[in-house]
Amino acid sequence: MGKKPVVIGVAGGSGSGKTSVARAIYEHFQGHSILMLEQDYYYKDQSHLPFEERLKTNYDHPLAFDNDLLIEHLQKLLNYEPIEKPVYDYTLHTRADEVIRVAPKDVIILEGILVLEDERLRNLMDIKVYVDTDADIRIIRRLLRDINERGRTLESVIEQYVSVVRPMHNQFIEPTKRYADIIIPEGGHNHVAIDLMVTKIQTILEQKSFL
Repeated sequence: MGKKPVVIGVAGGSGSGKTSVARAIYEHFQGHSILMLEQDYYYKDQSHLPFEERLKTNYDHPLAFDNDLLIEHLQKLLNYEPIEKPVYDYTLHTRADEVIRVAPKDVIILEGILVLEDERLRNLMDIKVYVDTDADIRIIRRLLRDINERGRTLESVIEQYVSVVRPMHNQFIEPTKRYADIIIPEGGHNHVAIDLMVTKIQTILEQKSFL
């Protein structure tokens, strides 16, 4: 058996800081062989549905993701084969025609709200991380992001949070915390936890003779 890449899964609720944690790890190892794979790119293709139906998509539900394709791509990367990562068009609410070619690397960071929900994905991970941040912090971060970056109104963000984001978090995302090897409170602001993660990854890479 040849060497296999190291896969680190980073999950957590919307606004938890999971992307900040994943980026901090990624940036630390820049210059080494590392890539980031975001679950958000793997929302299901909805081109067969009328636009009105696509608008009803619940993006916080496990069924919104094409995990079959994500797993297929992850397995290719584990075999050091390149993939063509899909791109999602949020204005058309379906997959775009373009793809992004991704070359295999020695470290793969898989980041997304529900990457720990699917047992098949968990089984491909060497380290499973859950970023655990209080709900009040998460809603504040989401409000600031959606209003400032996405042009949303305060009312629409709150309505979506109460009707979709919060119940989906409680039903599907929060329970995946039990699968985590490491729980990081407060996301990207927890520099001690990130430093510990980096040290652990370095140890694994040294054992595999990647560094």
